[in-house]
Amino acid sequence: MFSTSHTERVGDYVVTPLAKSTEQGFFIASVSIRRGVYDRIFRFIPRFSCAAQAAQYALTEGRSLVLSNQLG
Repeated sequence: MFSTSHTERVGDYVVTPLAKSTEQGFFIASVSIRRGVYDRIFRFIPRFSCAAQAAQYALTEGRSLVLSNQLG
């Protein structure tokens, strides 16, 4: 199950970090980047020991994608 933390507006985009627990007890990070009615989901490779770390990583990476204009 994914858990979400806070949502942040970055320019015209809404960035929502997500964390999901694995069977091994770790957490994986994903981020939703939305503009209008469409959103893109990015999943990341690193594993984290807690959901808060995974969510913070996803938020940081999501911000970076928006600010560096890598959404094409």
